[in-house]
Amino acid sequence: MREETGLVVDPAELTLAGVVNGARGVAASNGFLTVFLVSHAWSGEPVNAEPHKHSQVAWCPVGQLPEGFAPASCTALVNHLRGGRMMATRGF
Repeated sequence: MREETGLVVDPAELTLAGVVNGARGVAASNGFLTVFLVSHAWSGEPVNAEPHKHSQVAWCPVGQLPEGFAPASCTALVNHLRGGRMMATRGF
């Protein structure tokens, strides 16, 4: 979490929101696994620690997600807010 956002989270505070298993991706020609985790407790202030990968880090209302928000991230977030989890495969 710290590597990409600057936030520090106790692993005990994490909840699984979703998983995507992909056959290939832009930066992962041999496949990838993305795990979406949720925490309601953290320390630090969010920063865009990987600007070469992400355009911004921002707090926003769920109904007003920014343009370009990754579809899988959006699905995982919405499913989490509805009390469920997401599992998806891509490109198999």
